[in-house]
Amino acid sequence: MIEETKCKVLLDGPCGDFNWISEIAATVDRYIGVDVVSELIDKNNRRYATEKISFVTKDLTRDALPPADLIICRDCLVHLSFQNCRRAIENIKQSGATWLLATTFAALESNVDIEDGDWRALNMQAFPFFFPSPVRTIMEDCTEADGAYIDKSLGLWDLRTLALQHP
Repeated sequence: MIEETKCKVLLDGPCGDFNWISEIAATVDRYIGVDVVSELIDKNNRRYATEKISFVTKDLTRDALPPADLIICRDCLVHLSFQNCRRAIENIKQSGATWLLATTFAALESNVDIEDGDWRALNMQAFPFFFPSPVRTIMEDCTEADGAYIDKSLGLWDLRTLALQHP
């Protein structure tokens, strides 16, 4: 997918502990991890920063994001209220990136709102997002909750095609 999207600069938000993405980060010219937890960012910079890999403290819902070709937003929006999901998506669109790779649960029929910090599955093609079908999907083969989330995947969208609907 990195080659397919011609990704040179990859922004990962939230980057967390850099565990699962470290091998992918090595395949791009530049990797930028962002997260709201400054202590985690400091730790990641001490452990992993190079001239090609860096980490910065940013809030996806309000801080200007560094320029990138592809933004990975794995397991983030599922923790945000609809209002903050909208803010994050609008902010990601404002970044100038071309691609968004985000967690989605395609079999979920409808989304429910939550308080920030809670968790629920989200189908990015359903209300209130109404994303088009993803250009590409990576199934995560999630086995949690006895397979209840087997449809968990990362969907790839061209950010230029995303027009957020207002409920």
